[in-house]
Amino acid sequence: MPPVASPSILVLPSPFFSDSDTIRLLESPDCDTDWVLRQVVSGAYDKPFVIDDGATRTLHFSLSLIQSSMSLKDPFRLELDYTQAMMSFLLFLHRPKNILMLGLGGGSLAKFCYRHVGSARISVVEIDPRVIAFRDEFELPRDDARLLVIEGDGADEVIRSGQAEDKPDVIMMDAFDRHGLSGSVSSTHFYKTVYDALAGRGVMVANLAGEKNDRIEHLAMIADVFDDRVLSIMLPDGNDIVLAFRAPGFDPRWREIANQAKALRARTGLDFPKFAERLERSRRLRYL
Repeated sequence: MPPVASPSILVLPSPFFSDSDTIRLLESPDCDTDWVLRQVVSGAYDKPFVIDDGATRTLHFSLSLIQSSMSLKDPFRLELDYTQAMMSFLLFLHRPKNILMLGLGGGSLAKFCYRHVGSARISVVEIDPRVIAFRDEFELPRDDARLLVIEGDGADEVIRSGQAEDKPDVIMMDAFDRHGLSGSVSSTHFYKTVYDALAGRGVMVANLAGEKNDRIEHLAMIADVFDDRVLSIMLPDGNDIVLAFRAPGFDPRWREIANQAKALRARTGLDFPKFAERLERSRRLRYL
């Protein structure tokens, strides 16, 4: 069977901002461009698209929400606060060997880990082939011995990983569609499969966004499955970053973590001391 051709990417002048901006769409060159752009503006367009303003390239499922953002000057930099905060797992697990990511988006986290997290193997599962089709637009490296992008359901891949001999040290969950958190990751059963899939000292990192009640519900499920070994960072933009730890003896040594945070800041440029302070505060508040 011949290989399936990748969807074509149509580049048009953006209808939103300055004349120099462009919008990138998974459409054929002979489509009705006026109709497509009207669909995007009205919110009826049901495919991911990319807006480029000459300095930043952003992935959207709708105009109201940015799913991923990339600086054209520094494509490997983490632009969004929530992606930076998700990297705080490095405060507790310095040299992960195996990272599983649920949700690709623009590949920001995959690229950052590829550059900064030693020789870790990174597997990224994305259910929507239309998101994967934009990987070159976001300068995600080609698949190799360290990086693999898989088209499939993240929940199924978690189960498969749990049956493998080399279990993930880190599972990063950023699994959203245009309606919010994907349904396949929205149950206590799912979080139990994550717990079972992690290596002995493994960490789950989850980005919880959307309605407050939904975030509270997910946090309660995570705390139940991980026996309250949970830390969190609440961000002003409405994202909650949750770290959950598999090891029953989890007992963070905050002075050592503070020193590690300074070293990580020097190496990566991210404000790890701020993350450490917020995580320690969340630990104290949970036990007052």
